[in-house]
Amino acid sequence: MEKNLAKLEENWKDIKFEFTQHKQSEVYTIRLSDENFDLLENDTNLASSMQASRYIATFEKEVEHWTRILSQITEILTVSAEVQRTWAYLENLFLHSDEVKKELPVQAESFVKIDIEVKKILTDAYKKQYATVFCD
Repeated sequence: MEKNLAKLEENWKDIKFEFTQHKQSEVYTIRLSDENFDLLENDTNLASSMQASRYIATFEKEVEHWTRILSQITEILTVSAEVQRTWAYLENLFLHSDEVKKELPVQAESFVKIDIEVKKILTDAYKKQYATVFCD
């Protein structure tokens, strides 16, 4: 268990998100590389199996920490992928289409607030870079 915890620490200390500039703006969308996403799945399974071990007592805090962190990374990546996809689509409608702004003024105004919040979160991710730092 001690070796597995050291392996998790070693694996995740340098893993950063991949960033893609959004429409030549100052905003960058986030994702994990396919290789790191596979590692996330494997390490999540490793942490879960350690948590199910009857020998967990000595390492319970560390195992709980890694189980929580890896779960948060998975959840944040899943949700952020959907949010980024939807936000990018709606941005074209509500910010760049005068016709939509005229037809749906309340929704367009509401989206402006959402747009600010999404950009703030993505900027925070870009500043922090590391998956474990941003997701903890």
